[in-house]
Amino acid sequence: MRGQCGKPAGGPTPVTDGDRQNIRLSRVTPEDLSTALAACLQDAVDTGEISVEVPTTIKVERPKNREHGDWATNVAMQLGKKAGLAPRDLAALLAEKLAQVPGVARVDIAGPGFLNITLDAAAAGELARTVVEAGAAYGRNTALAGSVVNMEFVSANPTGPLHIGHTRWAALGDAISRLLRASGAEVTAEYYINDAGHQMNVFAQSVYNRLHGLPVPEGGYPGEYIQDLATQVRTEHPDITALTEGAALPVIREAAYRHQMQDIRDTLGHFGVHFDVWFSEKELHESGAIGHAVQRLREQGHIEDREGAVWLRTTDFGDDKDRVLIRANGEPTYFAADAAYYLSKKDRGFIEKIYLLGADHHGYVGRLKAIAACAGDDPARNIEVLIGQLISVNGAKLSKRAGNIIELKDLIDWLGADALRYSLARYPADSPITIDPEILTSKTNDNPVFYVQYAHARSRGAARTAEAAGVDRSVFDAALLTHATESDLLARLGEFPSIVAQAAEFREPHRVARHLEVVAGAYHSWYAACRIVPVAEGRTGDVQPGEITDLNRTRLWLNEATAQVLANGLDLLGVSAPERM
Repeated sequence: MRGQCGKPAGGPTPVTDGDRQNIRLSRVTPEDLSTALAACLQDAVDTGEISVEVPTTIKVERPKNREHGDWATNVAMQLGKKAGLAPRDLAALLAEKLAQVPGVARVDIAGPGFLNITLDAAAAGELARTVVEAGAAYGRNTALAGSVVNMEFVSANPTGPLHIGHTRWAALGDAISRLLRASGAEVTAEYYINDAGHQMNVFAQSVYNRLHGLPVPEGGYPGEYIQDLATQVRTEHPDITALTEGAALPVIREAAYRHQMQDIRDTLGHFGVHFDVWFSEKELHESGAIGHAVQRLREQGHIEDREGAVWLRTTDFGDDKDRVLIRANGEPTYFAADAAYYLSKKDRGFIEKIYLLGADHHGYVGRLKAIAACAGDDPARNIEVLIGQLISVNGAKLSKRAGNIIELKDLIDWLGADALRYSLARYPADSPITIDPEILTSKTNDNPVFYVQYAHARSRGAARTAEAAGVDRSVFDAALLTHATESDLLARLGEFPSIVAQAAEFREPHRVARHLEVVAGAYHSWYAACRIVPVAEGRTGDVQPGEITDLNRTRLWLNEATAQVLANGLDLLGVSAPERM
């Protein structure tokens, strides 16, 4: 691979101007320009013009004012002092070198040392072909290659239906998993089933009481779904009511749990959320993993026996207090299960463990990181805990079936999976959300998911119209894409891979959602200004097209490139890209 400033990547020998003319920016994304600038800096170092450590990446952004060029960078301002030059002098040196790269039309210096870069139309337009040829792979990158991630999210108790409180993490957790995979990480999506402990006994008792026409037990589970479970248990075990309570409860617990877990799986599947692993807490207890975990942590030197109990000294690593692992009566705590579960993830080869927890779990951050440290891991690298804020839906009603909650399946039926997933993905996880159903169910530009999906559907409609009119992609001439709306649209398409990489790195799917809205806006503007299918002079409406030129054929490439970026982005959010709307 050759550097974009006319030198072999990593090679020390500068090349001649003649060599430079054989190299061009065949396509232009921020990453391409970053690579070109880095190569120019390295060229200046190798020729002795400056002495500075060349950064691996150089930030390139779209200027707010298009009159300032296609792209801009402040790298000269960042490195000028280190290079022993005034920022404007370093900018002048870089501008001279970068201007020699075919594909760069002009490089201007602004203010204290900004570089404003203008590309020729052919270099900018070539991106359309790149996107189309890459297809579903466009936007995928290797920024997180080598990362092995366990992504745990939702993990609701199997004692009732999924509700509004689980909705946000279902959408965000799945989107983050998709983004990590798109950036080269190896990801396992995992659901931790809390199927051990007192709540499971209360759950079984609730179903038992319903079978026998008794009131809901103290602290038990109300709602029609308990009656549904009771009916399913009776169907499987017709003689269940003839058994003594002691004999019936284990049977009820197992059967009701199985049916409730199937309901959770089905609901998540309907929401487009899939898990690679369903990890049972009950099996964690039965396998002896908790005792083994305590022994391992003792060997690490962080266990202390006092007051008849076994403690983990989590305060050694910043927790607000030490935590009991084994009570004085010999019973393990929930924290002991958390520790054993963390060690299970570690033993299964997961270098990075990401936990997505609800707003009421802030206290878990310190203790989970302390577990990682006690286990010999680096809390800053090997574990990440994300806390999501609450959501509310205007006008949402409590579920008739569940009695005291708003069920996820009711929200899906009411608002649609696409609208729900997109609206939850377009805000940072740490910001509270109030969803407006009137907007989400409207077919207007005020509805963000409609706005983006309609852009994709419009692009597919434009492709069908072009095919009917005889416009094909037999010719691609990037230099013809000179309209201002084409330049803007191409730039937005070019930003997509870096947006995906940033969204994965920061666990922020909203970056993708917001960028798709920018792409959709740029596409709608281009669609209004530039024709794919020419209309015969003096003719409008559904009439015979005019003469088809290479410009029309090339614009069809740009239309297809836009459709691909919109489809790829929506897929990362778990949202469909409709062909028609």
